[in-house]
Amino acid sequence: MALLSVEQALARVLDNVDPTPAEMVALAHACGRVLAADLAAQRTQPPADVSAMDGYAVRATDVASAPARLRLIGEVAAGRPFAGCVGPGEAARIFTGGVMPEGTDTVVIQERTERDGDVVTVAAPARPRANVRVAALDFARGSVLLKNGRRLTGRDIALAAAMNHATIPVHRRPRIAVLATGDELVAPGTTPGPGQIVYSNGFALAAMAREEGAEIIDLGIVPDLVDATAAAAQRAGTSGADVLVTTGGASVGEYDLVQKALASQGMALSFWKIALRPGRPMMHGRLGRMRVLGLPGNPVSSYVCAFLFLLPLIRRLTGRNDLHAATESALLGRALPANDERADYLRATLAKNPGGELTAFPAEIQDSSMLLPLANADCFVVREPYAPAAPVGSRCAIVKLGL
Repeated sequence: MALLSVEQALARVLDNVDPTPAEMVALAHACGRVLAADLAAQRTQPPADVSAMDGYAVRATDVASAPARLRLIGEVAAGRPFAGCVGPGEAARIFTGGVMPEGTDTVVIQERTERDGDVVTVAAPARPRANVRVAALDFARGSVLLKNGRRLTGRDIALAAAMNHATIPVHRRPRIAVLATGDELVAPGTTPGPGQIVYSNGFALAAMAREEGAEIIDLGIVPDLVDATAAAAQRAGTSGADVLVTTGGASVGEYDLVQKALASQGMALSFWKIALRPGRPMMHGRLGRMRVLGLPGNPVSSYVCAFLFLLPLIRRLTGRNDLHAATESALLGRALPANDERADYLRATLAKNPGGELTAFPAEIQDSSMLLPLANADCFVVREPYAPAAPVGSRCAIVKLGL
């Protein structure tokens, strides 16, 4: 099977992927979820003209010149409207959020007035509609304010609440099953024996998926045995996983048995190698309704492949419209040699040069087993296949990594 480009591989991963079904969730639990339908306001905000300040509700014609003496006939507080009508030469005491009484159109702030019993003197002229929040200043009933496919922030939750929604439709969280294969793997906190290594990939993959709003089904570590791997894949299916992510064993070595195990369960293979460094031996297929991503065992290769393929897949499943991380431009802080047939994703740190321009410094050693440069990285420097040698100060493409 020929090497696929990153773009070709991603197109296959996302092909015919529909968002998960919608479900109604309480507003208090909706932050970070993705809307499954447009959300329209169920009320007008504010529903009537209200005061924006503490002061006096008046008729603009009465305060067009100053000083002006007005007779106080009532009081308005938020939630306690004034039942009467304010006529010529009259005023009503009003507080922030109070509904403007009938007959008034302007609020004079209390700092510009003097009160003596039932008489208030306005010291300076006020323009019409001063200090008044008119009805529908924020939004009107029926207006679509939050669009389908939007991942909800705390600000969106505040808006939805003001729109009078107690529950909202969001896409079900995708279920991502994570499976590690390898006789050499041991859990963190244990003492590795000869030839063993501490398992880290699954922790990174689960954290990345959770940040994108997915639920994790942890299948643990299985040995390099076809039957054990096949049984774990069966558990993923019966657990309702939307995606099975394996790490390790995706290549074609004598102990790389994932593809063989999944084929025994009926997996339809899409591809198993791509023109990417790190991450060439990556597998993609379909096992019943479940998508399969077979990631490499090297931790940085696993992370890069998850960044490029798993995250967009989760975003598509959650119904998001923004599938891809934005590519930006920076200057190179370290010279790079000419590239071969694979796209490179180089771990790099970022800094501003004396001129204030963003500069990327790729790590000197890019070995795919090294997690420290990944943890320290601010971005990936992206180099296309067959890119020519790039000197210090030349332009490069970067994709920033989240905090």
